[in-house]
Amino acid sequence: MSVSKVDFKKIEKNLYNPPARPVMAEVPEMSFLMVDGSGDPNDEKGEYQKAVEMLYTLSYTIKMSKKGSHPIDHYFEYVVPPLEGLWWTENPHDLSDKKHFLWTAMIRQPSFVNEEAVKWAKEEASRKKPSLDFTKVYLSVYKEGRTVQMMHIGSYDTEQETFKQMEEYMVEHQLQRPLTCERKHHEIYLSDPRRTRTDRLKTIIRLPVEPMEGKA
Repeated sequence: MSVSKVDFKKIEKNLYNPPARPVMAEVPEMSFLMVDGSGDPNDEKGEYQKAVEMLYTLSYTIKMSKKGSHPIDHYFEYVVPPLEGLWWTENPHDLSDKKHFLWTAMIRQPSFVNEEAVKWAKEEASRKKPSLDFTKVYLSVYKEGRTVQMMHIGSYDTEQETFKQMEEYMVEHQLQRPLTCERKHHEIYLSDPRRTRTDRLKTIIRLPVEPMEGKA
């Protein structure tokens, strides 16, 4: 008898399948494996590529733990969620030089993943990939709260067009970016760029928002 797998993308369609127009979304608290860094994400030898490799390695080590000698309490079958990222720069008005990007790469984890499970996964992964520094990966709870989100279809380099639509929506609905969030924006990558045509890439873009002053 096959056991159905939990797939967050299918269970929480409001969070993982927004329309190609701005909509509101209340995002609950979630656990993530995270890596902080800086620099151009397209640099094949840069920090970002190593961060992504570490996140996937640990995520699949935890997922496959059921087949090894280290059972994790309350484990259930699931689909590894997509890669996500928080992005910002010290100068939010200049996004032209990707070398100055600051980011947090992250992959959502099921509720049973705790510090003990992550510690074990790091030990396992370090034996298989000793060249990677898994100490940079940490488990953290992230609560996004009230956001505006939209599906961006196409190249990452054309995201400014989507941001413009989202900003127009925010003005129309008397919303603003929180002044204390370092103007981070959130991206969720639903497509594998190695296997998907650039014009068909699907990326969810999400911005935290709050009412404009005096408009609450």
